[in-house]
Amino acid sequence: MMKKASFIIVFFLTFGYLIAQPENTFHDFTVETLNGEAFNLGLLKGKKVLVVNTASKCGLTPQYEALQVIYEKYGGDHFTIIGFPANNFLSQEPGTNEEIREFCTENYGVTFPMMAKISVKGKDMHPLYLWLTQEAQNGVMDSKVQWNFQKYLIDEEGILIKMLPPKTKPDSEEIISWIEKN
Repeated sequence: MMKKASFIIVFFLTFGYLIAQPENTFHDFTVETLNGEAFNLGLLKGKKVLVVNTASKCGLTPQYEALQVIYEKYGGDHFTIIGFPANNFLSQEPGTNEEIREFCTENYGVTFPMMAKISVKGKDMHPLYLWLTQEAQNGVMDSKVQWNFQKYLIDEEGILIKMLPPKTKPDSEEIISWIEKN
């Protein structure tokens, strides 16, 4: 009887684990850069990634500065930041991809990868953000993009770890300790 009970427990734990696994990981997506080039997120395997939706005319726009500082300190073989400009909140990112690039470079010296402007909510939500916000796709959690500069932490295997609200500063202890953790 004990062997049968153990088998049943192991079976359900294993089966439950398989059900919870997402069909896709972050690495299965291809996005477009501000320059209009395809960028395969699979190239980031082995790196932690901080994903952030950005805007040039938002009260949180100064977060670009802290994001750049973090990128300069930690960016490389084990960590990167990817910005996704979006115009979903009060038209705070009205510019073209070229205007966004100029703004980020001239005002904040941004050198971390910036992707083409996308939608992070609504009927035209980009497929990557569908994955980030739907537990059925990411296997971890549901979330809604609340505002500009919401952050998603992705591990080296392309698995969503956590969502952090827009007002969480990029250089918060929570983010820095996650980056530094082996």
